[in-house]
Amino acid sequence: MPTYDYKCKKCGYRFEQFQTITDDPIERCPKCEGEVERLISGGAGLLFKGNGFYITDYRSESYKKAERADKSTATVSSTPSKSSGGSKKKIATDK
Repeated sequence: MPTYDYKCKKCGYRFEQFQTITDDPIERCPKCEGEVERLISGGAGLLFKGNGFYITDYRSESYKKAERADKSTATVSSTPSKSSGGSKKKIATDK
């Protein structure tokens, strides 16, 4: 159920009220019976902690295994090898 913030126009008292969306707004202050206005709030802040908030957290085990294999293959292939098949050219010099 949403929480709505109100402020009394007469005495300045601020309060919160749990109401359903279809309820009518509160009209009178609980302290002085003055007219109140519903305030616009910034809403609640959201904190996403732990697993389960990204699509990659729900990947199947076979997908994760294939991804690990791809990463290890990429690491091995990016490492330069000694037998790369490249030939060195000899430069002739006059002496």
